[in-house]
Amino acid sequence: MEALIPVINKLQDVFNTVGADIIQLPQIVVVGTQSSGKSSVLESLVGRDILPRGTGIVTRRPLILQLVHIDPEDRRKTSEENGIDGEEWGKFLHTKNKIYTDFEEIRQEIETETERITGNNKGICDEPIHLKIFSPHVVNLTLVDLPGITKVPVGDQPKDIEIQIRELILKFIANPNSIILAVTAANTDMATSEALKVAREVDPDGRRTLAVVTKLDLMDAGTDAMDVLMGRVIPVKLGIIGVVNRSQLDINQKKSVADSIRDEYAFLQKRYPSLANRNGTKYLARTLNRLLMHHIRDCLPELKTRINVLAAQYQSLLNSYGEPVEDKSATLLQLITKFAAEYCNTIEGTAKYIETAELCGGARICYIFHETFGRTLESVDPLGGLTTIDVLTAIRNATGPRPALFVPEVSFELLVKRQIKRLEEPSLRCVELVHEEMQRIIQHCSNYSTQELLRFPKLHDAIVEVVTSLLRRRLPVTNDMVHNLVAIELAYINTKHPDFADAIGLMNNNLDDQRRNRLRDLPPSVPRDKAAASGSQSTPASDQIDGGMGNWRSMIRKGEENLSGDRVVPQPPPPTASPQRGHAVNLLDVPVPVSRKLSAREQRDCEVIERLIKSYFLIVRKNIQDSVPKAVMHFLVNHVKDSLQSELVGQLYKTVLLNDLLTESEDMAQRRNEAADMLKALQKASQVIAEIRETHLW
Repeated sequence: MEALIPVINKLQDVFNTVGADIIQLPQIVVVGTQSSGKSSVLESLVGRDILPRGTGIVTRRPLILQLVHIDPEDRRKTSEENGIDGEEWGKFLHTKNKIYTDFEEIRQEIETETERITGNNKGICDEPIHLKIFSPHVVNLTLVDLPGITKVPVGDQPKDIEIQIRELILKFIANPNSIILAVTAANTDMATSEALKVAREVDPDGRRTLAVVTKLDLMDAGTDAMDVLMGRVIPVKLGIIGVVNRSQLDINQKKSVADSIRDEYAFLQKRYPSLANRNGTKYLARTLNRLLMHHIRDCLPELKTRINVLAAQYQSLLNSYGEPVEDKSATLLQLITKFAAEYCNTIEGTAKYIETAELCGGARICYIFHETFGRTLESVDPLGGLTTIDVLTAIRNATGPRPALFVPEVSFELLVKRQIKRLEEPSLRCVELVHEEMQRIIQHCSNYSTQELLRFPKLHDAIVEVVTSLLRRRLPVTNDMVHNLVAIELAYINTKHPDFADAIGLMNNNLDDQRRNRLRDLPPSVPRDKAAASGSQSTPASDQIDGGMGNWRSMIRKGEENLSGDRVVPQPPPPTASPQRGHAVNLLDVPVPVSRKLSAREQRDCEVIERLIKSYFLIVRKNIQDSVPKAVMHFLVNHVKDSLQSELVGQLYKTVLLNDLLTESEDMAQRRNEAADMLKALQKASQVIAEIRETHLW
């Protein structure tokens, strides 16, 4: 199982080659406050001085440190191949294949690379530095050194430096595949440890947190860390390990890490003899190695699944980018044909990508016809905008200077045409809504159905322009047809329409019923035959004019005396005084009207006209509700569907346009290469994990 850590290192190398951090690999994240001894712990694990030193915040970028144990045979082979003089060396990711055998040079490179990104103002950056150390004196580990937790900005540090550091730490320790190494100084109160506090935020159960207590030799006289190391103060599931760091004086005097470890062992034997074998730097290294191996073993199944899922996603992404174009003529024709087919399929509802968030294409057009347009027409009141005065005025204007014996036909036609005209506006609005949806389908096809067009922005823009132009040309043609549909209804008021004749017959029956009820309610002193004669005395006159409009005039006569006169209309008030003698009277002066009751005949005339208007209006509305969608489908939707392919080919399939239309976007080639590299890395990672299963390491 020892070989699991090199496998993870190999996976880390694979993903480092593509600069990706999409896979959260198992690693040990070191967390602690400034000057808590984090850097000393890491250097003790490496056995060399490699980290920058100084006051204040020194670590300003994450350092991902991979320790690789090498056997003497491997060391000799690598030294011969690379010309390395020494048993230990390091490599940075950003310097490619350059090998460092001078660890002082490694420290300088860390400082230089840090300042290159963050500058020299003590700011921080979340872009990590990758360093790999090869040595026979280390155990296989992957460690992450982070900036120390601070509270107060110093110098020209940003005022929110505390928040920045905290967010950076949480970004790394939130990785469920990481082990948190919480470093706390022994000469501080363990109960107030910032490292343990932030660790518990992401690991409340403590299943992946290991505590390290540093500076055991700097505790106050008469005190010790026995209770802390035994877990009596703050229990930590993975354990608490105490270490002794080099002091600043030791560092200044160039005391080696090996000498420091020997002094540490002596100190532990003297001060904590019962705990000496479970503390110290060497025990910490072995513990971390063991924890990391077990953690890797537990994480590998999920890691394998994640890699396979990502590989499938990047394969799909690479397919969407397409291969470099070789036959431009065939490619252009293929893209044009596919777009036209997808556009038509979206209208027909047979598209490959079905929208689930909202109605689209043919479904929305259907909704416009039967819901939006249909409900709008149904909401139009047949008598909307008509007042009793309007009706009476129309009747009087149609009779000229002579009082009318019957309601004139002209008044009915005049008023019903006025109402029918109101259907034109919602009909034209229906055309506009369908046109807008046809325009939206273009974007829908570009986003979901034909992603290949995204490779060629000029071709995409040209297709949009051609389809938009086609829709723009068909819009006035469709509007004219819808306008004509309303004009046709206005051109001839068909009072012989079967539905209209039925309505008149029904109204006649209602009026006859009212007449019979009136006769039944007469007092006994009134002879029935006289009452009946008074209701039918004008029948002979109606026989002479009964042909043109069917029975609706006779219906009017029958109801003349059957309707109660209770309507109220404005009427000029009586004059307040007689005009003075010698003064002219202006007969055209119209006084402000006041209300008066309608006479029986006026009420009869108004009600009959209103009923006739309503009956005929409903017939026309039904016709318009049926014919407008048919006209829109024929002149706009179907015409665009039928001519789209030929329109696109005729406008775009030209030799002089090939190179320009099939020019890829500037970043498409780069994204294709990045996706191909990532897919290659994921496939290689999948092979690495497969090798683990074959060698029974998992």
